[in-house]
Amino acid sequence: MKKSNYITREGYDALERELRYLWKEERPRVTQAVSDAAALGDRSENAEYIYGKKRLREIDRRVRFLTKRLELLSVVYPSPQQAGKVFFGAWVDLEDDDGNIITYRLVGPDEFNIRENKLSIDSPMARSLLGKAVDDEVKVITPSGERYFMICDIRYS
Repeated sequence: MKKSNYITREGYDALERELRYLWKEERPRVTQAVSDAAALGDRSENAEYIYGKKRLREIDRRVRFLTKRLELLSVVYPSPQQAGKVFFGAWVDLEDDDGNIITYRLVGPDEFNIRENKLSIDSPMARSLLGKAVDDEVKVITPSGERYFMICDIRYS
């Protein structure tokens, strides 16, 4: 499945900060460490040199990915017309069958983090929530079977 190119302003800013940090701080520091390790002589058995080169490749790979990805992303801002319905960027309070309240935010695939209750807009849960309103019941197909949730609140702040 192709991932969406949508992102919140906060998510976009976080990716830009990561790119800036890797390029302006981490890469120069690691490059200097590799240079210092190379000056010590035999590189074939020099762990600092070998690790540093590996880390530089990882940094360069991530920098290339972030640079390309940031060009493709579209920042989505909440619209007043969205009020009362679940769309991208919404914070949604859900009540499960046991009466537990769970809060999720619908975000782009580049910023989802289940520990922070940020769901990718491409996930089955987010797909089932889109366009719904408060007091709507939502059925979600999970690996363990069907689950039902009631939408208690929707916010965009």
